[in-house]
Amino acid sequence: MGLFGKSHEQNPKEMVQEWTHKLRKEGYQLDRQVRAIQREEEKVKRSLKEAAKKGDKDVCTILAKEVIRARKACNKIYTSKAHLNSVSLQMKNQLATIRVAGSLSKSTEVMQAMQSLIKVPEVAATMREMSKEMMKAGIIEEMLDETMDSVEDSEEMEDEAQEEVDKVLWELTAGQLGTAPAVVTETPGVQPVAASSSKEEEVEDVDDTELEEMKNRLQSLRS
Repeated sequence: MGLFGKSHEQNPKEMVQEWTHKLRKEGYQLDRQVRAIQREEEKVKRSLKEAAKKGDKDVCTILAKEVIRARKACNKIYTSKAHLNSVSLQMKNQLATIRVAGSLSKSTEVMQAMQSLIKVPEVAATMREMSKEMMKAGIIEEMLDETMDSVEDSEEMEDEAQEEVDKVLWELTAGQLGTAPAVVTETPGVQPVAASSSKEEEVEDVDDTELEEMKNRLQSLRS
């Protein structure tokens, strides 16, 4: 209650508009985070190529793991951005509902998206605060802040680490180090054979421009 008995709480329309603004702002923050990670990834790639020229495989392996971490981090942020967009879309639907019904309605989609977003460090604080406001407004129910994901992620990283490292080394050193990806395009009528020396020479002859294009395509597919 206010000083003279009037409530200072925002009306539903104002609340939704404020949430939409916050979601857009957090989305920009995630975009900046991705760009920062990608800049660092490019530096690591250059260092890895230099180490490969010197034949320092141990350093290359360490740097390849950094590239993998960077890509996984970007993919997680892209997923978080999708959750943000989902909530933002639902908020627009809420605005339409307010115009017709005059009140906010409960949303399972918002509930699920917010549950995922409060686990993302980059937006966790804002999402946790917003989820409290949404609970008061009746859009979502009480949420549980689960923390098991990080443990599962670290175990998964260990399981697939070597395979991923080999793929990254192969990709960034034009086949000089690492192992070719398991999925290969086969020419019809030709039996698959082990990579021949001529094939290796052909891969080594790929220039930097073509390699960069291949990396960009792979990055866009993974994202």
